[in-house]
Amino acid sequence: MNILHYVTQKQEISPKLKKLKASCDAAVAAGSKGQDGACSSNSSTKSVTGAEALSVYDKDELQKRLSPVQYRVTQKLGTEKPFSGKYVHQKDEGQYNCVVCGTPLFASDVKYESGSGWPAFYDVISKDRVVLKEENLGGLQRMEVKCAECRAHLGHVFDDGPKPTGVRFCVNSCSLDFKKHTTV
Repeated sequence: MNILHYVTQKQEISPKLKKLKASCDAAVAAGSKGQDGACSSNSSTKSVTGAEALSVYDKDELQKRLSPVQYRVTQKLGTEKPFSGKYVHQKDEGQYNCVVCGTPLFASDVKYESGSGWPAFYDVISKDRVVLKEENLGGLQRMEVKCAECRAHLGHVFDDGPKPTGVRFCVNSCSLDFKKHTTV
């Protein structure tokens, strides 16, 4: 099969990713209602949805606070160049937070080398920390990953990850802020 044939074939979202999306949606809904549960957020920031998310941060303030590439990726659905991000080969123990709002998203112990050119994680800290959105680009369907708190674009999730989840969160380094664990 040639590459053109592969790219032009209609690609469907896998059942595994649809199930993950439903699980994250339920966790976000439960967290936004203030319910207790295994997936409830420990974040002190307010969950937002839809148009409300657009007004949380002023566009001008974000353009001043974020680098041009951070703004393009998180606010304009951009993608940084592969292997260009500062966290692609990061091995330190710590936590990866949303660069826009500071929400904890990924732990270093679920990060792995995928060879894709972007940081890869096989799980999130809690399913209520991300929103998954189906995307269709000319027949190629993907699942976008956004921060549940501020709706910043983080990257995409694929069903080719390692055990135990079998998923790969492929995340732009510039959408993350790494906080190294310190010992006392």
